[in-house]
Amino acid sequence: MSDAWAARSGLTAILITVPELAAYTDRWRSVSRSTARPQVPLTELIPPHVTVLVPWVAEPSDADIARLRSAVSSIEPFELSFPTAGQFPNGTAWLKPEPFDTVRSLLHSVFAAFPECPPYGGEFPDVHPHLTISSSTQGGPAVVAEAQAALAATPAPTIQLTELGLWREDTDGAWHQFGAVPLG
Repeated sequence: MSDAWAARSGLTAILITVPELAAYTDRWRSVSRSTARPQVPLTELIPPHVTVLVPWVAEPSDADIARLRSAVSSIEPFELSFPTAGQFPNGTAWLKPEPFDTVRSLLHSVFAAFPECPPYGGEFPDVHPHLTISSSTQGGPAVVAEAQAALAATPAPTIQLTELGLWREDTDGAWHQFGAVPLG
């Protein structure tokens, strides 16, 4: 896994942002670093989120935003929870969004609307929706076990997902929201 797409600057993304989980996930995200920006903790780069599509179009036009609105117009707002933790083979630890099939369906609707923007630059053929809590260099079984214990003791907050955020990365690697598209 190269993460070559992530080494570029000025990316745009469509995200399910869940700042309500920051207090819950910062224990892991504040000590984890992005593989593309190893000098900065995840908490300083971007809020907790589930990536819908990255990289997205470089300069989203009104037509691109209309295409996104159309892609998610039939998906009604829904409750989103994160009841379990897991990890990818590279060690990245994550929380699993539920209802998983609904989230995956949302992602595939967006992918279909933007075939010119393969998710993660085409690096991962089968995208697994997730909220990263620890990157590949700091993740692993210990973080997953700690997260599972934390989830068992106190579940992560459930949120009402009503919109997708539109985000842009700045030259320092920090992400900033520049818009949103409602579901439904």
